[in-house]
Amino acid sequence: QVQLVESGGGSVQAGGSLRLSCAVFGYTYSLKCMGWFRQAPGKEREGVARIYSSGGSTYYTDYADSVKGRFTISQDNAENTVYLQMTSLKPEDTAMYYCAGSYGGSCGLYALDYTYWGQGTQVTVSS
Repeated sequence: QVQLVESGGGSVQAGGSLRLSCAVFGYTYSLKCMGWFRQAPGKEREGVARIYSSGGSTYYTDYADSVKGRFTISQDNAENTVYLQMTSLKPEDTAMYYCAGSYGGSCGLYALDYTYWGQGTQVTVSS
């Protein structure tokens, strides 16, 4: 059983930074695709970033247009942790942020691509 636990959310002013962490527990060795999603009240869940490994040391990343140049996804295999570094935060980034994982196959910014989900961590950006 795989369990994902997010942390690092909080309240910041516009222009600030936060780093979200997603600790991965359980049968994790073959989780090749990890992603970050967010959902604001009254809106659909949207993909923010994802990182994919084909099994070697090369990782492939992809980002939503709204966060390109501001957010960076990375992972530390030794720590079984995936990070989302968020800079130049805007009020429209306010949402619950979720970590998600998949064994592979389709690995995009779509929620249906992912099997495992964390409980979320709240990010609030004030103007």
